Amino acid sequence: MSDPRQAAALLWQHRRAGTTLDALPPGLRPADKAQGHAIQAQLPVVTGHRLAGWKIAATSAAGQQHINVKGPMAGRILDSFVRAQGEPVSLAGNRMRVVEPEFAFRIGTDLPPRAAPRSTGEVLAAVASLHPAFEVPDSRYTVFTEVGEAQLIADDACCGVFLFGPAAPGDWRTLDLASHRVRASVVGSDGQPRYARDGEGRAALGDPRVALTWLVNELSSLDVTLTAGQTISTGTCMVPLEIQPGDSVHADYGVLGRIEIVLRA
Repeated sequence: MSDPRQAAALLWQHRRAGTTLDALPPGLRPADKAQGHAIQAQLPVVTGHRLAGWKIAATSAAGQQHINVKGPMAGRILDSFVRAQGEPVSLAGNRMRVVEPEFAFRIGTDLPPRAAPRSTGEVLAAVASLHPAFEVPDSRYTVFTEVGEAQLIADDACCGVFLFGPAAPGDWRTLDLASHRVRASVVGSDGQPRYARDGEGRAALGDPRVALTWLVNELSSLDVTLTAGQTISTGTCMVPLEIQPGDSVHADYGVLGRIEIVLRA
């Protein structure tokens, strides 16, 4: 791989244009996971956008099988990928056409790399708040299920657009997030409900807190510091919701809150 920055710039070009490529050119194509991360690390550099947080892709066995990877993948959330509550999200150029309800954690204390893996308890001690979240993922590859782990990581682990809801009440720490249920409904442009779907926190590596811990230790292995103020979205808690322009998606997290996203062409 000759130039990680050139590969990142090419992927960014396709993201901005809403176009796809079959694969990265041979001279820019990552041969392994480490080279994929080297490309992804150039994303803030080539875009000039601030790193706002991290996402985890493929946190379920079904998700991993769908995109032909063997485990979860970390991706960067830039500030330009985050939408405010009530701000419509454009589906222009988006080919995945799904919304994923997720559990997201905002970090309150820096977590620098270290040799020993952190426990879930240590990681949670650094968390400031929990938020309901949506991701509208996408890929810059024409057939993203066939390009392999290294190229998917280079393409920011299918990172799309995010919406983070208000912070959940402080007693979320006493809840069993693995069994916590989320109900999502998709409403058409005519205001009529199209369908609803249920999920649980356990869809994300068995527990959103476990997924968060995986992300922290994965970044540590890459010599990356997770910094205070960044938000980590831990992967979909249900089968992704198929959507189309004009739909709105509502997710009820019970005592943790509710969020809504509106999609336009």
